[in-house]
Amino acid sequence: MKIVLASNNQGKLTELQAMLAPLGLELLRQSELGIPEAEEPFRTFFENALAKARHASRLSGLPALADDAGLCVDAFGGLPGVDTAFYAMQFGYAKGDDNNVKALLEQMAGLMRPSQRRAALVSTLVAVRSADDPEPLIASGRVAGEIALAPQGDNGFGFDPVMFIPEFGQTFAQLPVEVKNANSHRGKAARQMLALMRERWL
Repeated sequence: MKIVLASNNQGKLTELQAMLAPLGLELLRQSELGIPEAEEPFRTFFENALAKARHASRLSGLPALADDAGLCVDAFGGLPGVDTAFYAMQFGYAKGDDNNVKALLEQMAGLMRPSQRRAALVSTLVAVRSADDPEPLIASGRVAGEIALAPQGDNGFGFDPVMFIPEFGQTFAQLPVEVKNANSHRGKAARQMLALMRERWL
């Protein structure tokens, strides 16, 4: 079965392809089909993921899978949340993972205690059979940790180099890819989605 991934993020595509491989699904990036990115006007991960999935399905005529994910920092009342991808731009930097990390560390410079640096990475996956699917599949994953004082590790993308996971004693970017995928927010959401697709679609 071919499914359109409603994202142009190569990191997400690589992770999700590996996680959904057991189902024999072929993930196509929406840009391969000439589909532009959807508007994301909502304030929750679920609403934005649903909008992206319906948009990609409508323009492709295929089932679609969308992921909306972000970093929720306790000290910032859960922000940047749905604005994670554009976080650096609020502070005069160009959009990009490295600048997001730089801006975050600058904003947290005065917060030194681990309890002040608590944060969670959250992923919400939504899959639809068609643009008008009345019963979208919804899966979510969450990993709590702390924002490290400096980036560490070369694996992963986004905030992985500063997302310190106490149970591993390392950042996500320091973990082997297979360990990260098994324990990440997206990994948890993908396992739920795998089970839902098996139960309801296949």
